[in-house]
Amino acid sequence: MIGYILVVLVSIEAIGIMLLEMFGSAQQQANAFELDESFVKIPEVKTLLANQGIYNGLFGALIIATLLLLTGPQQLLMLKLEMVFVLLAAIYGSLTAARKIIVMQGLPAFLALIGLFL
Repeated sequence: MIGYILVVLVSIEAIGIMLLEMFGSAQQQANAFELDESFVKIPEVKTLLANQGIYNGLFGALIIATLLLLTGPQQLLMLKLEMVFVLLAAIYGSLTAARKIIVMQGLPAFLALIGLFL
């Protein structure tokens, strides 16, 4: 049960990240991703952030769809895979963008993954 609760939190977080990346102010984006505010105001960077945002939002939606549309072992397998994918993305993000991503996005996915095995 705790694994499913954590999975829901991971999906909400992914959708929240989408909102930040697509619609957040330059100051909010700069603070969240440890970037200069002038950098995130560059039109091409705003486009890149929005593009990344749609991926996060769709991933959050996929997790919710998995919870609503699948049952039994298929649901459990998909949720485990999704948590692994979020964890891998967080590891990559922490190595290439901001180190705090591993804690902010990776840790909840890791804990959810563990919870799904219990």
